[in-house]
Amino acid sequence: MQSPIIGTAAGVPFTALPPAGDGPAPLIITWHMLDAPRTDTAFAAALPMHDLPAWRVHLGMPMCGARMVNGTTDAVVELITKDPLMLFLSPFVRQATEEFPAALASIREQLPIDDGPIGILGASLGGAVALRVLAETDTPLFAAALVNAAVRTRSVVDLFPGPYPYDAESERAVNDLDFVAKADAITGRAPLLVISGELDHPALRADASDLVAAVGEGAELLTIPDLAHPLADEPGLEPAPQSPQARAVDAELTAWFSRQLTAASS
Repeated sequence: MQSPIIGTAAGVPFTALPPAGDGPAPLIITWHMLDAPRTDTAFAAALPMHDLPAWRVHLGMPMCGARMVNGTTDAVVELITKDPLMLFLSPFVRQATEEFPAALASIREQLPIDDGPIGILGASLGGAVALRVLAETDTPLFAAALVNAAVRTRSVVDLFPGPYPYDAESERAVNDLDFVAKADAITGRAPLLVISGELDHPALRADASDLVAAVGEGAELLTIPDLAHPLADEPGLEPAPQSPQARAVDAELTAWFSRQLTAASS
């Protein structure tokens, strides 16, 4: 098993896990959650998908990992406390989506990636980034997967204490991140696997089910027993041994992406 490659692509930190063998290989890009594991290095350890004949390049979300302010999560916590939607959820997803094309181009320059469609994977808030790439870009994709994803950001806002003071601007922002409403743009785009933890927040589980129903053909829902929302223990900043639940998710993702790679190459 080769060691991870730690690098930066157009200003975005990444942890890349090489495939077995030499020569150009397909690419799977991931975006981690803001719960544990909350960095690209920690996410790579939680869901390494080691047996895939593809590069797995785990991108860092804004203000996470190598981009933490003063090496802590304090700055992110402050934004969440002030306004979880307009200072945290919406701008983080927007920035991660906007910096993706340049990061992808840089990754292709740095690593022996083939020129075919890519796979994408997003967890929790990183799932909203993957869904934006799926619904709102023309990036060629062979497969997309989600784990405990923020399918409807309104459901995520509801997890924070107290009622959120919506106004016209924040209503537009939260509606822009409702991917059940954007299901028509996702249908037929690429095979979609939606993984939902049995113990995830009930609203997020309902949103996952609604997304699969709305997308229809090509989308499938998979429940992981005993999985809550996080994939790792706190603080989730550094690589850690896989939990049994993360190992189960990793096995399912590895098998599913393997099937999609085979189908894409046939």
